[in-house]
Amino acid sequence: MYCMDLSGKVAIVTGGVQGIGKAIVEALVECEANVAVIDRDIHAEISNDRVLYLQTDVSKSEQVEEMVLKVIEYFGRLDILVNNAGISSMDYVVDIKENDWDKVMEVNAKGVYLCSQSVARFLKNQGQGGKIINISSQAGKNGYRLMGSYVASKHAVLGFTKVMALELAKDQINVNAVCPGIVETDMKRNERVIGGELRGLHAEAIKEEDFSQVPLGRTATPQDIAHVVVFLASKYSDYMTGQGINVTGGMTMN
Repeated sequence: MYCMDLSGKVAIVTGGVQGIGKAIVEALVECEANVAVIDRDIHAEISNDRVLYLQTDVSKSEQVEEMVLKVIEYFGRLDILVNNAGISSMDYVVDIKENDWDKVMEVNAKGVYLCSQSVARFLKNQGQGGKIINISSQAGKNGYRLMGSYVASKHAVLGFTKVMALELAKDQINVNAVCPGIVETDMKRNERVIGGELRGLHAEAIKEEDFSQVPLGRTATPQDIAHVVVFLASKYSDYMTGQGINVTGGMTMN
């Protein structure tokens, strides 16, 4: 990929071990950023002078505060936060279990709030501006059957993005969101299986349905999303804030 220069910058990427998060980490490192990879499921990964792995549950305030302090201690500064950690749960509205609703909201919405709050406090004190990039979804702009809790959480992310953009602008902290469409990840493949079972369809039929809805004729790769994140992390997006940028192949155009 063509890289925008992020040398000397330090980024935190939550949910960075797999899927979209992993692609974001790889793209930022390729552009010479130092990256802290944050995830609940970190096991054998080994840190080095460019990449730091920290096991963290983003829905727990104490763990988030400790994580941010460790990143600052390790790299000496902080410039970019990518709130990517997310989970999904599928069911019809009349059947959604309260526990499933809570889990999705805790990671997808509360996690963004906790990480953003902690990082924003440091960026304000550091006094050199910064970038907060939230991974929302086209589900933050539309409704999708079987995805009630996920849709609600991603609408929350977009709303919180706009509030942060207003409040942090005076500190030269840009806050934007990326709204992916259908991305080929393990989570999406699992959703096709579960959604197919709930609708009485085979997962392959769901996949064909997905492709049929995208004007560009294909679903996204994680790298498609990572490229937009790199742009938002770079100086080339310095006059953008409060935006929810669609990366959907034309599936969502608002």
